Amino acid sequence: MKKPLHIAITGATGQLGYNTIFRMAAGEAFGLNQPIIFHLCDLPGLESRLEGIAMELEDCCTPLVAGIEYGSDLIKLFHDVDYAVLIGAKPRGPGMERAELLAGNGHIFTVQGKALNRCAKRDAKVLVVGNPCNTNCLVAMHHAPDLNRKNFHALLRLDQNRATALLAKKSKMAVRDIQGVTIWGNHSATQVPDFNHCSVKGQKMTDFIRDEAWLRGEFFEVVQKRGASVINRLGHSSAASAGQAIVDALFALYHPTAKGQWFSSGVCSDHNPYGIEDNLIFGFPCQSQGEGQCEIIPGLEWDFFIKEKMTVTLQELIAERDFCIKEGLIKT
Repeated sequence: MKKPLHIAITGATGQLGYNTIFRMAAGEAFGLNQPIIFHLCDLPGLESRLEGIAMELEDCCTPLVAGIEYGSDLIKLFHDVDYAVLIGAKPRGPGMERAELLAGNGHIFTVQGKALNRCAKRDAKVLVVGNPCNTNCLVAMHHAPDLNRKNFHALLRLDQNRATALLAKKSKMAVRDIQGVTIWGNHSATQVPDFNHCSVKGQKMTDFIRDEAWLRGEFFEVVQKRGASVINRLGHSSAASAGQAIVDALFALYHPTAKGQWFSSGVCSDHNPYGIEDNLIFGFPCQSQGEGQCEIIPGLEWDFFIKEKMTVTLQELIAERDFCIKEGLIKT
């Protein structure tokens, strides 16, 4: 057994938090020999529910749970954490404009960023899940200037998983056989699910799916709108699949990436190899050296179709950032 990792999770009593915590406790995120000390955070007044989750964690009797702390005091619960998974955020209500959601959640992630800056470990890794996660991550990063900007991530793994599953279904192959799916840009309806560098058992994806109209049409639209489609059918946002995506993203960060492979994550665009404007959280293909040491994979080429889509998602992220600057959530 290794030395325990201290993992903070905000929004711990929500559906997504609940779906994530027990998967972590089972070793899905950090491995079967990595103990965890959980720091479970939620709003004041939810202490009883947090205590219930702590009781359930104890009752699971898993050897990986090395300790449990819980409450609403971020300064206490972010103290010396190795990883912070920021799930808690204001949900988008009926008729709510994206700007309203940005304004409301911007203040939440301002507070969380400041708390991380004050008391988290200096090499702490931060995974932002609460939407709009790219720009929420940007806000948190700006308010945690003493932490490494390269250690902030927005969750794009759910989009990668959705795209991979769709390609596997269309090609009649297993999901484990699909490699090289990249999600560029924003976790929104403008995201760019790139199939051009995908492979199936080492062969080009286009050797298995020859329907180019489907790849450039239905595939894109289904992946971009999948979250809304799930909400329309379930009546609430993804929880099980998003929980799986969180543990997949943490696993990818914590463990070295296999040679020739990569994963998608929203990371700081500063000095990136693709010419994307600095000071954004943008989806890129990434690889890890292990224990959260993540770098952007260079050298993937864009065709005209992908370039067109990239312009749209880039402009959306610039507009979100500029809105946050105007609202005083980010200082230039």
